[in-house]
Amino acid sequence: MRILGIGGSNDLAAMYGGMQARGHQVRVFVRDPASHGVFAGMLTRTHDWQRELGWIREAGPEGLILFETADQGAQQDALRRDGFQVIGGSALGDRLEAEREYGQAVLREAGLCTAASHSFTSYREASDFIASRRQRYVLKFNGANSPRTRNYIAQKGDSSDLAALLHFYSAHEAPLPSPDFVLMEYIDGIEIGVGGYFNGMDFLETACIDFEHKRFFPGELGELTGEMGTVVRYAGSGRLRDQVLKPLAGVLRDGGYCGYVNVNLMANADGLWPLEFTSRFGYPGYAICERLHREPWETIFQKMLHRSATHFETVPDFAVGIVLTVPPFPYTQGYEEISKGIPVILDEGLSMAERAAIAFAEVELRQGALITSGTSGYVGVATGCAPTVEAARASALALARKVYVPNLRYREDIGVRVSHEALGNLHRWGYL
Repeated sequence: MRILGIGGSNDLAAMYGGMQARGHQVRVFVRDPASHGVFAGMLTRTHDWQRELGWIREAGPEGLILFETADQGAQQDALRRDGFQVIGGSALGDRLEAEREYGQAVLREAGLCTAASHSFTSYREASDFIASRRQRYVLKFNGANSPRTRNYIAQKGDSSDLAALLHFYSAHEAPLPSPDFVLMEYIDGIEIGVGGYFNGMDFLETACIDFEHKRFFPGELGELTGEMGTVVRYAGSGRLRDQVLKPLAGVLRDGGYCGYVNVNLMANADGLWPLEFTSRFGYPGYAICERLHREPWETIFQKMLHRSATHFETVPDFAVGIVLTVPPFPYTQGYEEISKGIPVILDEGLSMAERAAIAFAEVELRQGALITSGTSGYVGVATGCAPTVEAARASALALARKVYVPNLRYREDIGVRVSHEALGNLHRWGYL
């Protein structure tokens, strides 16, 4: 096959690398100049993806364009109209992820319960709102590329700590354009995601559940990062797929969507409360999911594009991914001076299977040596796969300890609460 990957910072680099290793021709466009080093020396780069369209068209049904971000949906729609095979999302998908109130409205129209959500473009108005309705809220900024570290979950029941944070933002961002964010009513429960593969008409039967660990420190302390690790499983996802994803098939079909979509939600004894969409392949989620696949990504994509099958083969195990980072992750300030360009060394005794279980991210190959690259210090993810969460976690941890990078950091508790608490409650409530 010929595969053209299009993205901002080469987030799917490990996926491209796998397809290239399996003999496919892969070219990658990286929009952000600061990320041009990601997988340099490992993937073929193009500086103008539109110039590659003829190369893709020549391949006919063996040509594939893969978009990795949720901000180029209109271009994907246009390419599909022009006869290209595109996996990624659509203009509708961009709105579902970037405009939180719109996403919530779509969920409600599909018959799902949602938490009360209120939109703001003024920190002062939001502070006044909290003062008049003293309860617990979650601050979430709109925009697919908004920094996750700015989001905040109120810790106090009256959200006075959140109000103080809004006052801080107001005082320090006065010259900047108006902010765009929502305050969502806090829902107590278990956070879980359900993701599916939409082929343009319907979801494949194969869907996955995931438990993201977004806090930087163990024990769910510290700032909200994009993700510090995740537990994934395909087996047992049928009920959540039917209750959450299936009702969305109509709107996705009408919106020309073709790709992976995930709905993050809170589950409790009272019901399921969808919180937000991810209208793209999440990272490192895609790399953790891959540990459970019996079929390669390109085969799954072909099944979606040609609608030749309604499922793909997976193993019934759990997969655990542990994100490996160096300072200043999850921030970017100072990365050039602190950590960019430092060596990434693998244990000499690493087996081929163990090497394949590491999905690197912000790295490049320079003079035959692997070094850190990119913009933030997100080195990659070590994965483990086993019949139980604890065994998969132990496998991932053992692998992480075989990666040697100066000042490497990662969480050792990924999956602990899932195995000790979450799975039992979800089974008891009838969601798994």
